[in-house]
Amino acid sequence: MILNDCNVVDLERSEVHSHLDLQIENQRIKDVGENLRRDSSVFDMKGRYLLPGLFNMHNNLSTVFPFKDTDLSESPAITVLRCYRRADDALKAGITSLRTVGEQNRADLYLKKMINTGWIRGPRIFAAGKGLGSTGGHGSDFGQVEVDGPEQFERAAREELSLGVDHLKIFITGGIVKEEEALEEPQMRREEMAAVVSVARDHGTYVAAHAGGSRAIVVGAEAGVKSFEHAYVLTKEAARAVRGVDGVIVPTLSVTRSPEWMKENHFEDWTIEKALSSGTTHLESIRTAVREGVRLLVGTDLPAGDESRGVNCTVREIEYLQDAGSSPLEALRSATIHCAKLCKAANELGKLKPNFLADVIAVPSNPLSDLKALEQIHFVMKDGMVIRNNLGG
Repeated sequence: MILNDCNVVDLERSEVHSHLDLQIENQRIKDVGENLRRDSSVFDMKGRYLLPGLFNMHNNLSTVFPFKDTDLSESPAITVLRCYRRADDALKAGITSLRTVGEQNRADLYLKKMINTGWIRGPRIFAAGKGLGSTGGHGSDFGQVEVDGPEQFERAAREELSLGVDHLKIFITGGIVKEEEALEEPQMRREEMAAVVSVARDHGTYVAAHAGGSRAIVVGAEAGVKSFEHAYVLTKEAARAVRGVDGVIVPTLSVTRSPEWMKENHFEDWTIEKALSSGTTHLESIRTAVREGVRLLVGTDLPAGDESRGVNCTVREIEYLQDAGSSPLEALRSATIHCAKLCKAANELGKLKPNFLADVIAVPSNPLSDLKALEQIHFVMKDGMVIRNNLGG
């Protein structure tokens, strides 16, 4: 297959290479160049700007909205079907890779298997299985594993890894979804975090932590946690601690600035108020992270294929990173190159280069000049398969 007449966006060099062809073969990009041999089907891209497929790095595909309707006894079959619908929505929107961070019934592992086996179509899944948290903590109402003490956390971490997860998720503070919790409330001790990190390292992977506040983030960085989710309250000290261990922050700014989406999904008034009241501090915290040179990754904590005020949630999150001080280039890297690196897929995802997997999206104008180009994704390809084509005749 040839994708003809492309403006290829090079996110490594911050360049656009005009009027090129992409040759796709066996799920991968075989060549990128001018006037490639047309001995196979040709898609005329009509001068569209091509980018790597997007990542969304914070997904709870199994979550029920509003949260109070969660049924922890539901059949895993129902959970997986809910996850499949949301994953398919994300893929159609141009999000070709999803990282999950804790799913009821470990539905992400089943979904990943079905996609990889070819039974269903879906985005690439980097799965966490069930998250690990303290008894009665933040994940306790959503089917996560509840344990206490370093030994129990170590045992629980080994169990998740034995089931085939790609990374581990822990809950180290409170959050927005429980009325009685404070965002910065510590919920894990350093020794417990370190026990999970040690197991992850033994298996060549890393730990992601739900982390609302600075004190827990500093402790988590010292314990070896790699990925910090939310960072609603982030001081310079905490930002520097994350940067100092080459860690990342997944800001999920959408959580504190999506009142319309929350109302559409029947959230309770107190939840909406708690989320919105954190918005100003949250945005300033991520501005601190940008100023301190912390690497950010795009993740929504809203279903990746949903819309927020008429725009895909993942795209909206990329725009929020620009609001926080990221350049368009860096915001795009936060949805592509940086994500691939954390997922240990930097040699085959996040770039449009020969031998990389053919995950491709197309937009009408240069997103390096204006991120709003992403609001009109006209073409989606994953693994060399055309998922959606709205290029027109």
